[in-house]
Amino acid sequence: MNIYLLIGGSLSLLASALHIGVIIGGPDWLRFFGAGEPMARMAEGGSWYPGLVTGFIAVALMVIGTYGLVAASAGSMGSEGGGQALRLPFVKWVVLAITAVYLLRGLALLPMYFVVPEQVNAFVVWSSGIVLALGILHAVGLSQVWRQL
Repeated sequence: MNIYLLIGGSLSLLASALHIGVIIGGPDWLRFFGAGEPMARMAEGGSWYPGLVTGFIAVALMVIGTYGLVAASAGSMGSEGGGQALRLPFVKWVVLAITAVYLLRGLALLPMYFVVPEQVNAFVVWSSGIVLALGILHAVGLSQVWRQL
């Protein structure tokens, strides 16, 4: 089992669960987790939009986490296990794309800081750090299992 992809995939699943919690928690949770006042106000007004967007993110993170965990198991089953327990299409390429998106999103803070510094707030900084860490975990793990995928 590749520890880097195991941690990265698990953290993506945790992030998915947190997004579901935000939907359940409503406007106060939207504010706390940095979705912004406009999204919180829409939720207070009964709009379905904040829940839909947050739900879409939760589903995407669930898929990302699942791909990460499947990639983490590459080569760990050996000949006795008969391969991966869960088979998904294009694991190598999907995890490569996930890695690229995480890294690009994490690094987007740098040009943002110089181009639109007024948009850089605490949420942008800590979320960029988290996403960059996830990208690094995926990159290291993927480089270790690339040939087995």
